[in-house]
Amino acid sequence: MSESKNPTIALNVRLKPSDSSAHPRAANYTNVAIAQGTAYLDFGFIEPALLAAIAKTAKDGQAAPKGLDGHLVTRVAMDVVSLARLQQQIQQVLGGLRSAKAGKPKGQV
Repeated sequence: MSESKNPTIALNVRLKPSDSSAHPRAANYTNVAIAQGTAYLDFGFIEPALLAAIAKTAKDGQAAPKGLDGHLVTRVAMDVVSLARLQQQIQQVLGGLRSAKAGKPKGQV
């Protein structure tokens, strides 16, 4: 990926919800695939009880299922430059969480 010579400008952006985005959706599974320069981010939900049952099966030494069904919550398509920006934002958030956790006195989470 080539670096852009255009400077990055910080802007305050306010996203207004539409009917379909007004309520948060729960996702506990993600998958990223790239095809023809476009990244597809799939967010899904797998029933926690099903995940716990599979973990128990594996712990008991039984064979895990070959696959399982979940629900596709949403799919987001973006160009790879936007994906790189998303990765930078996620790293900043995770770094902030690590710093906040490291700064807390022992015994607190």
